[in-house]
Amino acid sequence: MNPDHPMAHSPNAHSPIAPAPENPDPEPIPKARTAFGPGPLTISVMCLCVTLVVGMVSAVNLAVPALSRSALQPSAESVMWVVDGYVVFFACLLIPGGALADRLGRKRVLAVGMALFTAGCALCAVAPGIGTVIAGRVVSGVGAAAVLPTTLALMVDGAPAHRRPRLVAVWASMTGLAAVLGNVGGGAALQLGSWRALFWCVVPLSLVALVLVVAFSPAPPRHDRPLSVVSAGLLTAGFLALLSGIVSGPEAGWGSARVLGGFGAAAVLLTAWACWELRREHPMLDPRLFTVPVVRAGAVGMALVFLGMFGLFYVNGQYLQYAKGYSPLGAGVRLLPMAGALLLAPRCAVALERRTGPRLTLGAGLAVLAAGLGTVSLVGPSTPYPLYALGATLTAAGCGLATPLLSHGMMSALPADRAGVGSGLQSLARELGSALGVAVSGSVVAQVFTAGLPAPLQGPDAPTTVPAAEQRLDALQLTSPALRHAVVTDFTTSLDTAMRVLAVLVVAVGVLVVAWYPRREPRVAGP
Repeated sequence: MNPDHPMAHSPNAHSPIAPAPENPDPEPIPKARTAFGPGPLTISVMCLCVTLVVGMVSAVNLAVPALSRSALQPSAESVMWVVDGYVVFFACLLIPGGALADRLGRKRVLAVGMALFTAGCALCAVAPGIGTVIAGRVVSGVGAAAVLPTTLALMVDGAPAHRRPRLVAVWASMTGLAAVLGNVGGGAALQLGSWRALFWCVVPLSLVALVLVVAFSPAPPRHDRPLSVVSAGLLTAGFLALLSGIVSGPEAGWGSARVLGGFGAAAVLLTAWACWELRREHPMLDPRLFTVPVVRAGAVGMALVFLGMFGLFYVNGQYLQYAKGYSPLGAGVRLLPMAGALLLAPRCAVALERRTGPRLTLGAGLAVLAAGLGTVSLVGPSTPYPLYALGATLTAAGCGLATPLLSHGMMSALPADRAGVGSGLQSLARELGSALGVAVSGSVVAQVFTAGLPAPLQGPDAPTTVPAAEQRLDALQLTSPALRHAVVTDFTTSLDTAMRVLAVLVVAVGVLVVAWYPRREPRVAGP
């Protein structure tokens, strides 16, 4: 069982709170959908789409060193937006993306989503400046939000009840496998050339997927699902403002107008979103769900475990390439133990829950996650790889132990007519946690790194990345190996600090998550 499967409990994973009548003029249903549901070719096409959009979440982290060394000379803040620009739009538009697919036709929206994802990757590949790279990532994120929920809906549409769990399991397994393929495949692509090679390699694969979607995807009937552009806009703008405040802190100062303005705007926008949703008859995501303790525990806990995981993912490739000297492919391969932990830990969680109960199992998962981050916080330039691998694997194992319980608790507490929105909430929490993890980890690394640079590199325009520091040393004709070693040591010190911050967050917030989670099987909340 794969821990990265927030939709695995609901065949209509992206549905709004209540179903609505079907469109009286449905799209024609092609022969690709049989009496037994979609055939092997359709399933393969859906899995390819999932692999591409989820794999790019992790693959781009391996490209950070190459991008930082490129002629674009991005700042640490810009690099964080290259990663988070994709993830935050992916997260905030997942639920409206699914609702839009129901209204306009799932096949049509899936095709448009793949086209946007492809166009965004192509834009990144030819980008003349870092701003264009960020714009391309945003376009790809919007496309990914249309792809992910729609693939699951198309896979289970028309399938008999006894076959649906198997199809959901296949889809869920692909979301976990995609993270592994993103690391290894991304590393292999980067080995071929510059950071642009990663995007160039994705473009033809995405085009093939788009053609296959048009040719072989079924076109089930449309449904009149509630959709609010205002809700999606307020939610996305609110989290963009929050991330802007976090990533701007190291450069602008945590008390600056830019940072405080970002946090203030986030508070206003997210409050406006909650008020708007509460007034709607069919809210996109009902804020009242958070009054149910186990739903609150599931959403906050899901965000928390992925905050820890992706905070580590953001620095994985940088540490293994800057400090250990591995190639991008070598770094990707050395992250495979994390994939093994993500696959095996959920099975251990089942056995542990039977022995100790759900609350203690959840607490153990969060403790293992924090222990893994704490282990990584001990590394330096000369740390043997096995110690780093141990910390990374423990982090992944903690995620694998905690996520199934958080998912199950949330879905068990909701009535059947809210299963879709519960699944969507899990996906939203997962991706937003990932975006926050990158923002927190990257901001702490940039802050500590800049403050600890060797004296010749200090100043108002001090470099914020290792490649920028190395280029500054070259420009100053300072070729001392000791200075270069000091830069790498400074980076590992900043990484250690970031991991300690993440570990403290996991422990502090994890106490609340465990307290909210019931000791016994969650009771179904009222409609």
